[in-house]
Parts: sequence; C-alpha cells; structure tokens
Amino acid sequence: MLMLFSLAQCSHANKASQTIMENKKRIEDLRSQRWLSGDGMRTFSHRARLAQVGWNRSDFMNRPVIGIINTWSDISTCHSHLRERAQKVREGVLRAGGWPIELPAMSLGEVWVKPTTMLYRNFLAMETEELIRSHPIDGVVLMGGCDKTTPALLMGAFSTNLPSIFIPAGASSNASFHGQKVGTGTHTMKFWNERRAGRFGDDDWKELEGCMTRSPGTCNTAGTATTMTAVAEVLGFTLPGAQSIPAMDSHHPRMCSQVGERIVAMVLEDLKPRDFCVEASFHNAVKTVLAIGGSTNACVHLPAMAGRLGITLPLGVWERYNRQIPVLANIMPAGEALMEDFFFAGGLQGLLKQIEAHLDTGCGTVTGHTLGEHLSEAKVFNSEIIRPLDNPVSKQAIAVVTGNLAPRGAVMKPSAASPHLLKHTGPAVVFENFADMQARIDSPDLNVTKDSILVLKNVGPVGAPGMPEAGNLPIPKKLLEQGVRDMVRISDARMSGTHYGTCVLHVCPEAAVGGALALVREGDLIALDVDNRSLTLQVSQAELDLRHAEWTLAKPATLRYSRSYAALYQQHVTQADEGADFDFLQGAELLPEPTIF
Repeated sequence: MLMLFSLAQCSHANKASQTIMENKKRIEDLRSQRWLSGDGMRTFSHRARLAQVGWNRSDFMNRPVIGIINTWSDISTCHSHLRERAQKVREGVLRAGGWPIELPAMSLGEVWVKPTTMLYRNFLAMETEELIRSHPIDGVVLMGGCDKTTPALLMGAFSTNLPSIFIPAGASSNASFHGQKVGTGTHTMKFWNERRAGRFGDDDWKELEGCMTRSPGTCNTAGTATTMTAVAEVLGFTLPGAQSIPAMDSHHPRMCSQVGERIVAMVLEDLKPRDFCVEASFHNAVKTVLAIGGSTNACVHLPAMAGRLGITLPLGVWERYNRQIPVLANIMPAGEALMEDFFFAGGLQGLLKQIEAHLDTGCGTVTGHTLGEHLSEAKVFNSEIIRPLDNPVSKQAIAVVTGNLAPRGAVMKPSAASPHLLKHTGPAVVFENFADMQARIDSPDLNVTKDSILVLKNVGPVGAPGMPEAGNLPIPKKLLEQGVRDMVRISDARMSGTHYGTCVLHVCPEAAVGGALALVREGDLIALDVDNRSLTLQVSQAELDLRHAEWTLAKPATLRYSRSYAALYQQHVTQADEGADFDFLQGAELLPEPTIF
C-alpha cells in the first residue's frame, strides 16, 4: 500500500530534515518569547496565568509554542473526529519538545452552514490570520478538510507566514445502497431526481438516508473537499500521502502524531510557507485538480490563495494545461470509484507520479524535501482507478468559456457533463434569483423543453451574497417525468464538486454588478460551444447596450445588507475570476508583530 510507504518515507524525511537542515532559530529568538521570557511585568503576568490553570514553567518555558487551529464542532460531520486527532497532534508536539495550545476556529460544515460556507470562507481566513498573529505561536498546525475550510486555513497561513502544516480531515468511508456504490452528494442528486420523478418510494428513501454516509469525514467523491486537500498536498502543506487517508483509517491518527513532531522541527528550521510555496507550486496545483477530475470551485479558491502571496493566477491558466492533463482518477462524479478505493490504489502520490513529467518537481514541501523527492518511490497499485496518461477517464476536467455573456470567463466541468450538450443552442428560461427559481421550476406552466437553457441570475459573490452552490439547477419536474436528466444550465453561482451535469458556472462579471447575465431575457437564444470555448448571447450589441442602460436606470438593489458581516462581504468581495477574496486582504504584505501593551 502506498500509504505505508508514504508515512515511512515521511518519517525518513523528517529525520533527514533534522540532520541535514541546520536549525536557524534559537529558542530565545522565537516570537513566543516576547510573551513568555524576561523579567517584565507583562511576561510575569503571562506566566502567572499559565500557572493559574495548572501549567508548570517546565511545560512551556524554552520550548517552541505550537498552535493547533482546530475546526472541530459537534455539527460539522466532516470534522467531528478532529477533537481526538488534535490529541494525537499534541502528543507529537510534546515528544518533539514543543508546547501545544489548541485554538478553536469557525467550523465551515458544508451541509449545515447557511446560506453558504463560501460566505464565510473569508471570515475563517481572517480568523486564522488573527489567531496566529495575536497569540504567542511559533508554528501552527491547521486542522480541517471540508470544502471552504482548507483554502481559508491556508489563506490565513500565507498572510502570517509562520511555519505551518495542514492536516486533511480525510474522506468518509465507502457507502453502498442495494449493492450499488454510493457517492456522497453525487447520488444524493441522482436519487432526488428519481424521487421527484415518482420513481423512488418512501421506504427506499428512508433506507438511503441511513446509509448514504457511513462515517465522519469529508465527501467520499472527487468533490471540493477532496480537490482542495489535494491542492494543499501538492502545494507542499501536508506530509506526503496525507490527503488520501480515509478519516477513519488508523493511518490518520498516526499521521496526526507525526505532524506534531514535524511542526516543532519546522519552527527550529524556520521553514515557512513562502519558503516552499511559490508560483510554480500553484501551477502544479492546477494540473493536479485536472488530473483528479476536481471541482470547479478550485477556480475560485486557487486565485484567492495565490493572491495572499501576491501571485496572479488568471482563469487562462486552466486552458493552458487542460489539454495536456486529462482526468486520470476514476472517482465519482466523473468516474466510478470512491476515495477509499483511491487510497488503496496509490492515493494522491500515485496520481502525481502519473503526471510527474508535467510537474515542477523542484517545488518544496513541509518536510524540507522537494515534491520530486517524495515522488521518487510513489507507486500505483490499481491502474483502473488511477489511470495512466494514455488511458484517461475523460479528456478534460475543467473548461473556461468566454464570450459576450461572460467576457471575463465562466467555468464548467466537461467530464461531468452530457457530451451531446457540449455544443448546444437553445432559448433561455430565466430566473431572476434563487427564490424565483424555487417558486417556478416545477410549475406545469413553465415554458420549458429539453432544449431550453436554464439561466439563474443574482447568485454570485455580491448578488447572493456569497456565491452559493446553486448552479446545478434542478431539472424541471415535468421534464424529469419525460426522462430528461440533464440540460444546459448557466449562472453566476458555484456548483458542488460532488455534482454532475452540463452547468456553466461563475459567469463573470456577475449579474448583480451589471454583467451581461443581468441582461438575459426569456426566449433569448444562447449558444454554448465547449470545443471552441465560447458562450454567446445571440442578441445584438445595440440591444444589449439598450438593456444595460435600462438596468442602470432601474438601480437594482444589489446590496441587500446594511450591517453585519454580510454587509462587509458585499462591499469588499472581488469577482469570481479574482477569487472572491476581500479586496483589503489581498497582497503579500506582512503585518508587523503585535505590540504587547
């Protein structure tokens, strides 16, 4: 099994790092010592407060202080095991001579947090940054895995640039229903469509409810959680092989223990994110997302992450590589297997081995060794689940289309789309917002056919706000009853990485800021041509100019909130092609250390 190799290799790399890499930091030079050392009144009060809760001086003095930022919560099923995993991190930190302090952070459980976790990705990124900066932390372990949690934690780490390691929560265990392998999210939509069509009874529905997901952990498909933890690993933020370990596998707590040891060494080596994560690392990440058949959500998260380092990652980078790197991971929704199968087949290290020739293997990692060094002995054990380049699952994972309807681009996932719809022209059925869609989608009076194109407006970063996963619009009930299971759907929203269908997403600029999507009217012809990467609203420019003038005159109320975090979000969020980060958080500037008053 690859994982046994990977952890053994990682252990070897850790030892090598400790002997080959010279310690650059003395204990007295660590930032935590500003809080803990010396004879001042404030440092005295800090030590006294630690004594107050039972710590001895020997517990924390002359040791690197390791923050454990944990996104565990009772209601976050993806992270419900992270409380126990944090204890394994603590044990590793103590073994290596550090002092661990655990800090809870907002848990972005995709299923529960409304209206969308994307609204709060930037919130968690800010919280992570400020937790690190404001506490006596020398190095940090980031614990998460659910969709927006991974990019948020890494964005905060980039902005503070202290030694950091990420622990992926791990995917939930394989599930089965009536002998059929069931993928979280992917089959939810499939079975729900059958139920709406009257072909899935109450008893089966209740039975499915109890077996759809079998354990804690993230979605067991190549959804956004899987995609972003793969990104974290190829960016160098995890121990090699960590991404693919299932949440409930015994390798997972052992990996967490090793992370505790490694982060202490990183502090003394002064190995920081900006030392090993460079522009080439992000290009490696794009290629990895393509090879795993990953989520279109990566097209929003990667620019936001890169932006925290002052790196620009335009949408065009996906087009640069998607004809070179086909989908090689035979995982739902584009394939047939699940993440536990992927783990046994060789995991992410095995997949990276298949595209090694296309990667910049000189990029560094948290071990102090390069990506190429870790791939030197990686193996694939099932070439049906992790395919070679000459036998892909699908030719393209992500396509960027442009045109007068999306001048700054829109994205879609050809590997999860219907081939016959990849070139399609049809009349628009327009929904002005999500509530309008919900109210009318199943109406028998809806003027829609299988050739129609469903258009949903005002669900982008500003318009929703938060850019929810509403882009996989439901098929109208009357078409489901006719056997229709896919249509072209266009919106400025996102789509769950676990879902499938011919959905054009992230239309940019969004409708709420006056993008062309706002101008689409019922019956307008729209042409999608994925091969030619075009998305065209077949309306004259003169007519579009007239409609835009009318839209501007009407002054639609796009800013729905006057107070609260949502107001801050609407006022400062960037567009999807820039990562939907806050404009005031972008950039590579490092803030000064906090004054200790």
